[in-house]
Amino acid sequence: MSDLATNTTNKPQQTNGNGNGNAKANAKVEDKLDPKVSIDMEAPEFKDFAKSMVDYIAEYLENIRDRRVLPEVKPGYLKPLIPDAAPEKPENWQDVMQDIERVIMPGVTHWHSPKFHAYFPTANSYPAIVADMLSGAIACIGFTWIASPACTELEVAMMDWLGKMIDLPSEFLACSGGKGGGVIQGTASESTLVALLGAKAKKVKEVQAQHPDWDEHTIVGKLVGYCSDQAHSSVERAGLLGGVKLRSVPSEKSRLRGEALETAIEQDLEDGLIPFYAVVTLGTTNSCAFDRLDECGPVGNKHKVWIHVDAAYAGSAFICPEYRHLMKGIEAADSFNFNPHKWMLVNFDCSAMWLKDPSWVVNAFNVDPLYLKHDMQGSAPDYRHWQIPLGRRFRALKLWFVLRLYGVENLQAHIRRHCNFATQFGEQCVADKRFELAAEVNMGLVCFRLKGSNERNEALLKRINGRGNIHMVPAKIQDVYFLRMAVCSRFTQSEDMVYSWKEVAAAADEMDAEQ
Repeated sequence: MSDLATNTTNKPQQTNGNGNGNAKANAKVEDKLDPKVSIDMEAPEFKDFAKSMVDYIAEYLENIRDRRVLPEVKPGYLKPLIPDAAPEKPENWQDVMQDIERVIMPGVTHWHSPKFHAYFPTANSYPAIVADMLSGAIACIGFTWIASPACTELEVAMMDWLGKMIDLPSEFLACSGGKGGGVIQGTASESTLVALLGAKAKKVKEVQAQHPDWDEHTIVGKLVGYCSDQAHSSVERAGLLGGVKLRSVPSEKSRLRGEALETAIEQDLEDGLIPFYAVVTLGTTNSCAFDRLDECGPVGNKHKVWIHVDAAYAGSAFICPEYRHLMKGIEAADSFNFNPHKWMLVNFDCSAMWLKDPSWVVNAFNVDPLYLKHDMQGSAPDYRHWQIPLGRRFRALKLWFVLRLYGVENLQAHIRRHCNFATQFGEQCVADKRFELAAEVNMGLVCFRLKGSNERNEALLKRINGRGNIHMVPAKIQDVYFLRMAVCSRFTQSEDMVYSWKEVAAAADEMDAEQ
């Protein structure tokens, strides 16, 4: 890249009190600057840089299983590897490329390694990576339709495509001609909060109509929402951010049942509270358990409680017909969310959310300054009203590329392969008499433990992760500590399940030998 220079030919001169300003000083600066010299990386150099990066990315991903999955660095490792301040002069892109291995990779946890089994998967595919390149090049901020019509209209279409793939009721789809529609949020946490705020606005309006003498502060102080004791921590956080009470309802075999939800609602009604919102989780984080939506949905409808379905991980599996029974009762929901960026080969961030009646969210978030108004308002969604932030990237491109370049059949095959790998790992687990399953094997997750105390299992996990060959995280249900093995990588093969189980067994062997 060329030396930093600026073309100041068309820039106005600043003036001081005498009117002469800094003209002489500026003239001296201009004498040193060549207006023909660009401050930007030019297209030929960009092409070379981009080609080099594409080669690096492909090499990294295709050989990722050869890297240690968990880094060995300590906090603060990176600071000594880079200068204390940004360079005054531009550097060569080749030097930046060289520093990726020296500075960045030593501190990377390799989420797409077949040896990574922590949390849940985060999706990755070459079509999605290329789509993000195009999104970065277009670089629009699609807060209104006019800000980039393609950004909005492709999102509307992709959310309809995706909704049809999982057989969502037509009331959720824009193509139905009704109120419903979908939006791409950044995360499931955002979707939970957006739904809560929509439900809050709706209930406040309802109660104000019934009690005109009640002010909003009084009403909000009485609102109460519900979720299972197995719900994700983001649900509790949504309650804190929304300024409302959230009650954790005891689950039965890690699932929220309709009877328990109704008991909680009726108790709160007796206590003078106002139930307004309930989160039903399909695929809990701890054990991938499924709340009984078919029971909870009708309870919510009966009591005019907004039902939000959080299927962040497991929702991708609903593209396979054999798993759709797990979303039985979806017609009773008011909003539904899952993350294609977890399990459907669409890179982060891409969290799909549908609402039967988006107007409650739109009205709750509607701040409409003059500079954001346009002539086509009302003819197409302005997605800034459907989300917390104002700005938004062209995220629908990732869905469009992935759905076209994989096709539904290959995406279904990807889900089924992961589920089969989890079954394989679970079978290896129960074949070893030292171990037991802590929960039913669901989707691509296996919850298992050594028979015995929690402390023994904590020691096992510490030893597994300390060996550095595979990476897992724990969970605890009803004070029972266990290990979670999630199938996370699209590169996973059957042999990787054998390898990972051997690592677990070897760590247990070491513990047995020490005893």
